[in-house]
Amino acid sequence: MYAKSDPKKRRAAKAALKKAYNKKYRRDSGVFGKAGVVVLALLITACGISVFSDMLEYNEKEAELEELKLIAEQLEAENAEYESILSEEDERTYMERIAIEKLGYAYPDERRFYDTTRS
Repeated sequence: MYAKSDPKKRRAAKAALKKAYNKKYRRDSGVFGKAGVVVLALLITACGISVFSDMLEYNEKEAELEELKLIAEQLEAENAEYESILSEEDERTYMERIAIEKLGYAYPDERRFYDTTRS
């Protein structure tokens, strides 16, 4: 054999044999191959996008929850006011107050003066 005498030729022959062996018996160098790596990268990207969109939705829902809590507090305060009105023993004074304040009623002999200088 001529490869035994020359080290360069021997290395070249070894490399050629290794390349031929890899070409015949190994289809790809990795576990997944190139397509598998691409699929894995796409899967990781999709998971990242999903987590990011879930975080955005969570933050939106948290803000919405805070708004609803504020509305609930306002409604509870209003409800407490209505309950205090209903628990008043003198219903007639309540009705008079509503008629005067909200409906603008007055007694027949009563005179009302309004400040028209304010806009």
